[in-house]
Amino acid sequence: MKIILNHSSMVPIYEQLINQIKTAIANGELKAGSALPSVRNLAAELRISALTVKKAYDRLEEEGILVTVHGTGSFVSERNLEFIKESRRHEVEVMLSEAVERAKTFGMSDDEIRQLIDIILED
Repeated sequence: MKIILNHSSMVPIYEQLINQIKTAIANGELKAGSALPSVRNLAAELRISALTVKKAYDRLEEEGILVTVHGTGSFVSERNLEFIKESRRHEVEVMLSEAVERAKTFGMSDDEIRQLIDIILED
């Protein structure tokens, strides 16, 4: 898992970390049961505070995305299948919304858009 942080971003580092871990899970890069780097190792690798990594891991654990076993490490939860489905569904919803808005700017009516979607679904 490759994490790239933007230190000049308005998004806090721990949120960037959370978002990139969620993306890695949604993309299948991190699978259920996969071990994440230890807090200290990831902090050293990213050259950030261990407290920042700990905060991100704690938030992910609160959401049920990670499970931490003290003395062993943090792992991707076996129960995150629903998160992955919802994440992918949301991504498709955003893309479809953008396509519908673009079609409307081209002057297409709702019925024309629905007909086009029906044609696409038939293929």
